[in-house]
Amino acid sequence: MHTGIGLRQPHYAQLLAAPPALAFVEVHSENFFADGGAALQVLHAAREQWPVSLHGVGLSLGAAAGLDAWHLDRLARLVRRIDPVRVSDHASFARAPRRHGAAPVHGNDLLPIAFTDASLAIMVANVQRVQERMGRTILVENLSAYLHWADDRIAEPEFFNELARRTGCGVLLDVNNLVVNALNDGVEPVAAACRWVDRLDAAIVGEIHLAGYQDCGDIVIDDHGSRVHPPVWEVFRHTVQRLGPRPTLIEWDTDLPALEVLLGEAHEAERVLLSSRALEAA
Repeated sequence: MHTGIGLRQPHYAQLLAAPPALAFVEVHSENFFADGGAALQVLHAAREQWPVSLHGVGLSLGAAAGLDAWHLDRLARLVRRIDPVRVSDHASFARAPRRHGAAPVHGNDLLPIAFTDASLAIMVANVQRVQERMGRTILVENLSAYLHWADDRIAEPEFFNELARRTGCGVLLDVNNLVVNALNDGVEPVAAACRWVDRLDAAIVGEIHLAGYQDCGDIVIDDHGSRVHPPVWEVFRHTVQRLGPRPTLIEWDTDLPALEVLLGEAHEAERVLLSSRALEAA
């Protein structure tokens, strides 16, 4: 089995009372930085049932201001406690320097990086620092972004290929983000997303994310608040045919459904993964 779901508070009791067959569960790292408390107890209980993947939103790997030492310390402590199967964060920034030597300002968002040589050098340095501190490689996720920088010069898949080559990190391939970006760029989403996948080095993909999005008419929002949409399933099928089965998460963070609905999405992802293995065997 390769599929997992996000471990979210409304489902804690039901999941732990009757643990379903899952390859792993995933949590947002920052929700478990406290030294104790009920949430951390639940995470330890979940760790007894399934492998746990730690997925962060606050490392700010693309920040020219560098990493936040407190955040890195807390993440390292959580990694030691849980021994996760994977650790990941985003190709984004959330920290920016202030004038006159004041502490950097932190924006509570995943802000898109420019795909330039300078941004790549920053990402390489920050990823290497995290990996040295963790004593393990991490995965870096491609972002859903609502703007492009004027000085972008490196194609996004090549940016990730080079980041992995220089640091040894892997990629968390978010298929939903590829479709969202294509829709907002006004191009045919399945073809564009499949081309993106085809340019990525298959060996560096350590996990796949699937999620739902919201089409607001003038913009498509990556809200993780619904079932996986048909274009995302189509790109996922192409992805696993090219890469083979990889650990795959159903990412649902807002408007959480009944657990049965979430597990149904995970079962559909598992069916696609199993179909790809049957094709390989044939």
